[in-house]
Amino acid sequence: MLSILKITHLALVESLTWDLGDGLVCVTGETGAGKSIIVGAIRLVLGDRADRSLVRTGADACTVEAVFDLPDPAAVNQQLEAYGFDPCEEGQLVIKRVIGAKSGSKQFVNCSPTTLAVLKALGHFLVDLHGPHEHQSLIVQERQLNMLDAFAGAGKLRRSYHEAYLAWRKLTQELEEISTSERANEQEIDLLKYQIQDIASADPRPEEIAPLEKRYQVASNAAKLLALSQKILHRLADGDSSVLNQLSDSQRDIRELQSTDPQTAEFTREFDSAQVELEEMVASMRHYVESLDIDPGEISEIEDRINLLETLKRKYGNSIEDVIAFREKAEDKLSRIEGRSDAMAKLEGDVRKARQKVDERGVKLTQARRAAAPKLARRIAGHLADLGFKRSKIEIELLPFEAPGAQGAETADFIFAPNPGEPSKPLRLIASSGEMARVMLAVKSALAKQDSIPLLVFDEIDANVGGEIAGAVGAKMAELSKNHQVISITHLPQVAALADCHCVVEKEFAEKRTRSLLQTITGDTRIQELARMLGGDEASAKAHAVSLLGA
Repeated sequence: MLSILKITHLALVESLTWDLGDGLVCVTGETGAGKSIIVGAIRLVLGDRADRSLVRTGADACTVEAVFDLPDPAAVNQQLEAYGFDPCEEGQLVIKRVIGAKSGSKQFVNCSPTTLAVLKALGHFLVDLHGPHEHQSLIVQERQLNMLDAFAGAGKLRRSYHEAYLAWRKLTQELEEISTSERANEQEIDLLKYQIQDIASADPRPEEIAPLEKRYQVASNAAKLLALSQKILHRLADGDSSVLNQLSDSQRDIRELQSTDPQTAEFTREFDSAQVELEEMVASMRHYVESLDIDPGEISEIEDRINLLETLKRKYGNSIEDVIAFREKAEDKLSRIEGRSDAMAKLEGDVRKARQKVDERGVKLTQARRAAAPKLARRIAGHLADLGFKRSKIEIELLPFEAPGAQGAETADFIFAPNPGEPSKPLRLIASSGEMARVMLAVKSALAKQDSIPLLVFDEIDANVGGEIAGAVGAKMAELSKNHQVISITHLPQVAALADCHCVVEKEFAEKRTRSLLQTITGDTRIQELARMLGGDEASAKAHAVSLLGA
């Protein structure tokens, strides 16, 4: 429950610390006394946007603090952990809002700074607030479905279904991703196959590069090399005045010189070895010239091979080693992509099995809802009769989805006809706030034991009702307070007389300032407040107030 609400410098409230009890808490007071400030403070705690004009004139900021005592904090702790907060200690949750007169607002959960989104998320587990024109629990179909499931006791079925649904959706998304990837990979597969074939058909080998380039260097310069070689041979051996012919003549002269003067042999003996070496060189040159007889077709083949290898390097790497590595990677990638077909076939089977499980569990959940819907409708109708809708009609329709949803195969729609002869309409289309307020109270009463939200706040939902209906409204609130903490901002004495705790808001003018005060009233003070609300002759109003309290 909400155990403490502390307000500082909010509108007409200068400082207020409100210790709340359990059961039915009613807040009354004159119009304009500041009752709406209490609801406004609770809204701020629940994450509503703040207006700087709310800050009391002369103050730098206003502050609202709320302390919730939670006997079973599991749901709130799960939400806190999802947002990265520590769980509640000893089941106590503290929420604080600070709104600056000139700066923005700050918000805290258990002393840790947070965002409005977190407060809103937590608020769904803490407070159900109803005003004259807002009944969120009734107009939102998802909340209506939650109410039906709570009444049906279908929590276990719903969790089981939701687990199957999440598993199915995960597998479906994986299949969609692979299918999309498969379509995108068709072009990639064609490209990989082309690249692999392009390299494989060339069959490049790193060891062929050096000899190939050497052979090409010779072949491309064969004519020049042949001309030079032949010119050298002509000078050395083939011409009439070739070097070797002249050496032969010189050799005869040297022989005669050595026979005439033997001591000349000392410096002429090297001539013979020089002549032999030159003859050997000429022989090698003739062999080299013969090797230069290159077929033009061979030169063309060498050029084509070199061009092919250079093209491969431009496309796939800086070297032949890089080209070969590229091919190996492409073959590996192609193998993995083509293997996806088997994976996709298996995944398609898994998706079918997961969908079958969703459908099976969905059928059980639907059956539980169909069985519970008319029972809940009858129970709500009974409470509506107590609240003045003697001949109204309410039904709960199940609207199937085309495909399974996160919470089942259908949603719920509460259909209501307040008066006989009028067409039934979904509750979200009911225009009368007075009718909606009573319907909401009937629904809450029917679900009192199943509703997990601990605090119900009713902000003048009893407007536009009176007489016996006012008493019935109060009785329903009192009955709800057996399972919930209920705060009712009310103008009805019939409701206030049933409160476990009656508080009154009053305005006080002092030191040239107006401020709102809240105090708990009992005894004669409470009788006087009820008499004021009843109006009329003071004595008779007091007597009526006493009778209300006595009843």
